[in-house]
Amino acid sequence: MKGILGRKVGMTEVFTKDGKLIPVTVVEITPNIVTQVKTKETDGYEAIQIAAVDKKEKRATKSEVGHAKKANTTPKRFLKEIRNVEGTYNLGDTIDASIFEAGEYVDVTGTSKGKGFTGVIKRHNQSRGPETHGSRYHRRPGSMGTMRPMRVMKGKKLSGHMGVETVTIQNLEIIEVNTAENYILVSGSVPGAKNSMVLIKSAVKRNEKASAKELLSYEEETVVDAVVEETNETNSEPTPNEAPENVTEKATPEVSEEVAPEAKEEAGDK
Repeated sequence: MKGILGRKVGMTEVFTKDGKLIPVTVVEITPNIVTQVKTKETDGYEAIQIAAVDKKEKRATKSEVGHAKKANTTPKRFLKEIRNVEGTYNLGDTIDASIFEAGEYVDVTGTSKGKGFTGVIKRHNQSRGPETHGSRYHRRPGSMGTMRPMRVMKGKKLSGHMGVETVTIQNLEIIEVNTAENYILVSGSVPGAKNSMVLIKSAVKRNEKASAKELLSYEEETVVDAVVEETNETNSEPTPNEAPENVTEKATPEVSEEVAPEAKEEAGDK
């Protein structure tokens, strides 16, 4: 098992070289610090505690500050414990996106968006009543149950607050891992609003690894040299209105030869 905390940025789409479009969620991976290492001898089980996102020291309690100083780091806002991790970690180690590879399947856990106070149709997907013909039953919850208990039974689906719950989406494939820009592309949607924290862990139900997708790159090509060569070629060609230089040079001697005999005749008459 391996895991890391990240921040959900939003959704986009990428293309593979064989023309397939894949909707993905961009998860920004900030450096995760190992703030505690638990062992069987001291705690009864093996686990590590990871923390992410710095927190101002004046807003942290003394216990939080002391806990962070043991790992030689600053107080963190988000902490998470992961059991049965792969490999060995020491207090203060840094975990980045390189622990995952493209093609691995993961489970992503986040806090769902809040919907506020909602009715039974939105909250529990119940059907609505007739809209016309004098029906006065449209979006109400319906019967409260049998008459004998004289109370509402526990678990009755009624109106109430919806959302802000811990939700896990299983078996999502990692499409790309970019350690230079610190992000992971996960196929499909991920629970939570934008800029919310999510936990990416190895998939519980799928241990195999898919083949990595070959994605298209969007690097812009520079075509400045080709444009300059085309402009030079167009400038070197003469325009139709301009007369060539060699034509004017040939025309001047012919005119001088025609004028010369007439000048000789006039001189002879004199």
